[in-house]
Amino acid sequence: MLFVYPAIFHKEKDAYWVEFPDLPGCQTYGNTINETMESAQEALTGYLLTLLEEKASFASPSDPTAIYSDSNSFTTLVTCNVNPYKDAKAVKKTLTIPAWLNEQATARGINFSQALQEALISKIQAK
Repeated sequence: MLFVYPAIFHKEKDAYWVEFPDLPGCQTYGNTINETMESAQEALTGYLLTLLEEKASFASPSDPTAIYSDSNSFTTLVTCNVNPYKDAKAVKKTLTIPAWLNEQATARGINFSQALQEALISKIQAK
């Protein structure tokens, strides 16, 4: 699942720190913009994975243009993909599909498990 949240990057002396206004306590820092962005992606991923594992709700991302930052700060979007880090334990599901759909998918070499996962992720992200 791909997530995108606005973050405020603050410059202090020769370093940066970043906060996510929609996610209380989600902060990190770095010596350069690149290092800080990488740390921000890691912090965002860890924060959201924790909430997902605890089945806790979390805020929708704010409009980045509505977030105020001072002259030593800027707002940008930070993305993360939690899929590589989520519980990879497989769960067996039994399902029924029409025979014609099975024949067409099998003839095209479609991986049923992968197709179902992609469809479920798409549905979840649309809600």
